[in-house]
Amino acid sequence: MASNNAATYADCVSSLRASLNFLESSVEILDHGVSDFPRLVNVLKTVRADQRGRAHQHYELIPQSTLAAAEASLRDEIAPHIALLLSRADSQIERQDRRIETLKARSELQQGRLAADDDGTSSAKDKAKKSRRGRQLSSEGKLRARAVRQRKEALRYGVERLELEVLQKERELRRRLEGQ
Repeated sequence: MASNNAATYADCVSSLRASLNFLESSVEILDHGVSDFPRLVNVLKTVRADQRGRAHQHYELIPQSTLAAAEASLRDEIAPHIALLLSRADSQIERQDRRIETLKARSELQQGRLAADDDGTSSAKDKAKKSRRGRQLSSEGKLRARAVRQRKEALRYGVERLELEVLQKERELRRRLEGQ
């Protein structure tokens, strides 16, 4: 009976040692897994107040000074390009404005010429010449007048289209400037 009890106690002791080995192994694994927790608590527990005094928790993985330096660097790098693009947009708008003014002037000149031809404001000699020419080239003159009218309409359309383009570019420029 004593040897039977000794064998049972030996089995219990070996089972207990195996359990202890498993427990030690588990503790080592847990230690290794949570060894970085104190540092993570400090890193992840940054609380800041917004403008209204409400606390907001956010996760800061880099120092604020590094972030500010990166923002400043990015701003310094982008600012010249933005200024260049804005100056190009301004010059394009000015160019389009000049083109619109030129087209308007041409249109007014063409209208004046057409009105002068229609009103008969030319001198008697000019009228006689025109009537002689009109008899000879009346069909050619009609074609020419039609071409001038069509050109006038095309110019008017072009001016309207350019004015719309300028307005659209001005809106886009305002949106870009407001977005900065």
